[in-house]
Amino acid sequence: MYKNLTIITLLGALTIILGAFGAHALKETLSPEALQSFETAVRYQMYHVLLLIMVNLTEHFSIAFKRKITWVFLIGILLFSGSIYAIYLGKIPVNYIWFVTPLGGLVLIIGWFLLSYQLFKRSRGK
Repeated sequence: MYKNLTIITLLGALTIILGAFGAHALKETLSPEALQSFETAVRYQMYHVLLLIMVNLTEHFSIAFKRKITWVFLIGILLFSGSIYAIYLGKIPVNYIWFVTPLGGLVLIIGWFLLSYQLFKRSRGK
């Protein structure tokens, strides 16, 4: 569990760094639409970091489920936010990785459904 939390909190720190970088350094170089996309990546990353902290601190889930859901959301963050960072920080053309962002979004949605299903099972006493 602490390994998960260590990785998650480091990801949270990276989120703040990227957000500050976007707000200050990229403000002059990106178009308003591009900056908005970058901010969306940062915001979604932080939402899921906070969710993962809560999931990993609760005693309502098994260690196995915590590990599984952490990996699902980490992969989703990497694909969704990471692809947006790659486009705007790595200058990778959108047409090379256009499919990665929605794939990451899909993985994040799957993570939410897995979490919802686990909570539903617990509410039914299973």
